[in-house]
Amino acid sequence: MQPPSPVTIARHAFDTGATPADAYATLARRIREPVTAARAVCLALGIPADETTRRIDECHDALLADPRPGSEADTGEILEALGVFDVPRPLDARDLAVVDQFLLAIDALGAIRAGHQHGLSRWFVTGNLTAAYLSLAATHPRPGIGDAAHYWSALVTAGELLAAAPTPDPRIKPALARCRARAAAVSR
Repeated sequence: MQPPSPVTIARHAFDTGATPADAYATLARRIREPVTAARAVCLALGIPADETTRRIDECHDALLADPRPGSEADTGEILEALGVFDVPRPLDARDLAVVDQFLLAIDALGAIRAGHQHGLSRWFVTGNLTAAYLSLAATHPRPGIGDAAHYWSALVTAGELLAAAPTPDPRIKPALARCRARAAAVSR
């Protein structure tokens, strides 16, 4: 009998409640091949093979090329935090319109921290537009270089689109109200 494939092992880990980071650590310890382990976790999650290859290539040299024994759990957590295991969700026309408004808002910020940009990118990929909206609604354009009127206007439009969903997240409406108030304040 042939041993189970790494993808089968990763799927089993998910069936037992493991996170992608946990599945990676278990698999990497078992097979001692970090690239194969990362690839198997991605494929078990349903991430397309070409996207899996791109993601692994991006972090290969820093994380997977020369692994330290006993670092599998840490590596798995870093891979997860970097978005290597993020499952893309297709966006419908409304979602794409929301993302367009987010991109307009980001342009109007004046500057964005790299970590914030990374988080937003992950939320766009995974379709977590509510988290992206709440994050942007809590941010303010940079004084002197940002365009507050365009920023808040884009967030009002995005919030209206999100609020029009059949079952909007209850946090959207209060955030939208704050964005409307800020848009009104800068237009005076």
